Amino acid sequence: MTTPGPGEGYTLSGVFTTIASAVPDNVVMVQGERRQTYAQTDAHIDAVAHFLVERGLGCHTERHDLEGHESGQDHVGLYLRNCPEYLEGMVAAFRARTVPVNINYRYVTEELRYLLHDSGVKALIYGAEFAGEVAALRDELPALTTLIQVPDGSGNALLPGAVEYGDVLQTPCPPQGMPTPQGEDAYVLYTGGTTGMPKGVLWRQHDIYVSSMGGTPFGATEPFASYEAIAEHARSGGSKVTLLMTPPMMHGAAQWSGFHIMTGGGTLVLLANTQRLDPVEALTLIGKEGVVSLPVVGDAIALPIIEEVERAQAAGQPYDLSSLASVNNGSAALTPAVKSRIFKALPNVIVLDVVGASETGMQMSSFAFNGAEGDAATFAAQPDTAVVDDGFTRLLEPGEGGGWLARKQTVPMGYLGDPEKTARTFPLIDGVRWAIPGDRAEILDDGRIVLLGRDSVTINTGGEKVFVEEVERALIHHPAVRDAIVVGRPSTRWGSEVVAVVALDEDASDESLLAEAAKHLARYKLPKEFIRVPAVVRSPSGKADYRWAKSVATS
Repeated sequence: MTTPGPGEGYTLSGVFTTIASAVPDNVVMVQGERRQTYAQTDAHIDAVAHFLVERGLGCHTERHDLEGHESGQDHVGLYLRNCPEYLEGMVAAFRARTVPVNINYRYVTEELRYLLHDSGVKALIYGAEFAGEVAALRDELPALTTLIQVPDGSGNALLPGAVEYGDVLQTPCPPQGMPTPQGEDAYVLYTGGTTGMPKGVLWRQHDIYVSSMGGTPFGATEPFASYEAIAEHARSGGSKVTLLMTPPMMHGAAQWSGFHIMTGGGTLVLLANTQRLDPVEALTLIGKEGVVSLPVVGDAIALPIIEEVERAQAAGQPYDLSSLASVNNGSAALTPAVKSRIFKALPNVIVLDVVGASETGMQMSSFAFNGAEGDAATFAAQPDTAVVDDGFTRLLEPGEGGGWLARKQTVPMGYLGDPEKTARTFPLIDGVRWAIPGDRAEILDDGRIVLLGRDSVTINTGGEKVFVEEVERALIHHPAVRDAIVVGRPSTRWGSEVVAVVALDEDASDESLLAEAAKHLARYKLPKEFIRVPAVVRSPSGKADYRWAKSVATS
């Protein structure tokens, strides 16, 4: 058997069914007292998919009749914190040939209204705790005809017209049968909107699976040759891993890492406390469940965890972390100072840094070991990754310097409903389609790539460009700085000036903070002002909220 072609390629529903058939009794998810096998979860997925099809939802226009920014399928919103129902709802939507839409559960009414309108959801699977938010908007959304409410202990009553999730699980196969998912069916991932309004990135399921969700075995350059090869991979047990799912499943990195683990027949351990990250619970679960892999999203997740490790070790009551082999970081910077603390407290772990975006998938990675921590934000490029010039006309050769980080081959089709931005972000260069979402990068003499940062938050000060992530990394070296976000602020002298919004663990003067930053940065990159806040605001996934920081800096 060969790799399926684009039209008949891998589907995420087909992948899950393949694994469930191969290792039905393996545990796929753990949360508190709940333990679900692949077979049990696949049966739940079937029932939810039956319900969606019974409601008349599905695919109404095939991919070959659509432009890259168009979707021909009905959309199903997932408005949930981490829970087994999130995975079930997502895969069930794929099985019904609908498209799941990730919804940020921290959005206020205005943001939620925008996303629900922009995505055009016709069905919504939501936690009972959000019933009030759904009730406030449902009359504004005439297309939203199907509501599925998931009990979550909040005590909120079932909304009028909604169906409780447990009742949905009793739905038999509809008389007309079920549709057959296609590899060209859409996978949509809404961006975080930390610098502007969120956008829905449209992928083919086949492309996102082979590029970022486990369809290409780790360390290999070619995807699995067939569904049977995926089944054998899961049956072999050689890649069976237990992962602690600390990021929210609404975040692309969590979905991608989750499918990586499931492709090997592994287990996802979900925190019972879904309101906030509880380091004590996280570290206890590592020992209890034999967690091998710990994903983090920059310092926001890694720092409180490693602080609790240090506290327990100093108290002579260390956690059992003997199973933990790797800390996997993506979507936000893991600063050298925090990485050093990880290696000091956990000298035997590997730290894997992954670069990726909603528009590129997983793109570059680098390993670091205790004693071999490597260069910050520097990666070996894979064959489909390059740096292109400022005019999007050619690829830069090693040593040519700075440009735009880009990826070709398995890239998205476009932005949902936005043909202009689709054309800008996915241009043709010498007849090849590239994804260029806006990250600045530099290609070194040896071909390695240095990631500089997102251009949308780059500061042009006095004619010089300052990449905010570089300044943030420098500030975190200071022992008093717990977290920092750097933004630009209008200036009559400089055009825009660098301002740092910092949360401190202890008092530190501006002079002290500048002195530390000056060890790592040119003078023009140093902040002109430090604004102290009790805590830096970040998204649930740990990404910096630059809109919030700019409002703080300019108010």
